[in-house]
Amino acid sequence: MPDVRLVNVTKKFGKIVAVDNVSLHIYDKEYFSLLGPSGCGKTTLLRLIAGLIQPDEGEIYIGDRLVNDVPPEDRDIGFVFQTFALFPHMTAWNNVTYGPRVKGFDVRKAETIGHEVLEMVRLHERLDAFPNELSGGMMQRIAVARALAAGAKLLLLDEPLGQLDAKVRNELRYEIRRMTKDLELTAIHVTHDQSEAMAISDRIAVMKKGKILQVGTPQELYINPQSIFVAHFIGESNFLEGYVSNISGKTTIIELRGGIKVQAVNNKGVKGGEKVLLAIRPEIFTVEKGKKEDKNAILGRIERVTFEGTNVRYEIRLKNQDLIVIVKPSLTGEWFNMGEEVTVSFPTEKAHVFKYPDVGLKEEIAVE
Repeated sequence: MPDVRLVNVTKKFGKIVAVDNVSLHIYDKEYFSLLGPSGCGKTTLLRLIAGLIQPDEGEIYIGDRLVNDVPPEDRDIGFVFQTFALFPHMTAWNNVTYGPRVKGFDVRKAETIGHEVLEMVRLHERLDAFPNELSGGMMQRIAVARALAAGAKLLLLDEPLGQLDAKVRNELRYEIRRMTKDLELTAIHVTHDQSEAMAISDRIAVMKKGKILQVGTPQELYINPQSIFVAHFIGESNFLEGYVSNISGKTTIIELRGGIKVQAVNNKGVKGGEKVLLAIRPEIFTVEKGKKEDKNAILGRIERVTFEGTNVRYEIRLKNQDLIVIVKPSLTGEWFNMGEEVTVSFPTEKAHVFKYPDVGLKEEIAVE
C-alpha cells in the first residue's frame, strides 16, 4: 500500500491561492484527515492527489512514483464523494462491479470481488436495489464498496458523511475506518467536522487559507496546540488577554485585566512585557463555591447553566469582567446554580500562552 508525499505544492485559481506551498507526508496504511473550515483548501488538496487537477508548483508522489502528469485512472485510487455519485440507472450490484468490468477483469473475478465488498459493507442483501431505493447511509456504503472493488490502494474521501444525519454519520465513520484498516489501505479523509476527524484519524492536518498550520495525532492537537487557531478549532478554548509580567525558568507570569496574576508553563516563545493570550480548555478548570485562595484562582459568578446530557456547561463572569466557559460531567461531582459566587482555578501546566495576534483575536480565529 502507498504512502503519499507532497513537496512544496501550490495551486491557484486566478488570484486565489487555494493551496499555498504545502509539504506533507501521509504514511502507508494511515487513516489521515485534512481538517479545516470551508474554503481552506482541503478539497483542492485532495483533488490534486487524485489527479483531477494539476498543481501549479511542487511535486506529488504516491509511493515512490511522481504522479504530477499521471491521469487519475492510473493512480490506483478510489474516490468517495460527498454526493454519493452512484449511477442512478444501475443497481447496487452493477455500481459495485462497474470498476472491475471496465478494467477488463473476467466475469468470475468481477463477481467474486462484488460479493466480497458488498459483504464487507453489510449490504449484500440489497444488491438488486437501485440508489433511489436506499437510505443515505446505504448509498454511501455502496460508494465506498465501489471504490474498493476497483482495486484502490489509496482511498480518498471528500466529506463522505456530510449529507447524512447525525446518528448515521456517527455509525458510518467507524465503519469506513474499520474497512480501510481491515484492507490495510491508506486513506485520506476531508472534513470540516472536528469531532469526526478526532474520532477516526491516526493523524490530522489542520488547514487555514491554503496552509497547513499543524499536523499531529488527535491527542497532540488537543493537548498541545501550536497556534491560536488550532486551540480554537480543535475542541474549545477560553482566551484571556494579558501581558507577560515575568518569566522565571519555565514559568510565565501573566497579568490579566484587573491586575489578576496567573501562571503558565506552555509558553510559545513570548517575551517579557508582550501582550498575550492565555488559552485554557473548558474542562481544565476546577470550580468551588465561594472565595478561595490558591494559585491561579479567580473569583467569579455563574451567569448561565446549560444541561447538555453528559455535561453541564457553565458561563462564568470573572471579577475582571472576562467571560469564560467551563464544562463538567453531569453525572458526577457537584452542580452549581445561576448567580452563585465561585472560585475557578486551573493547573499551571495545562494553560497555553500565545503572542497576541497582530490582526486581533476575532480575525485570527475566523473560520471564513
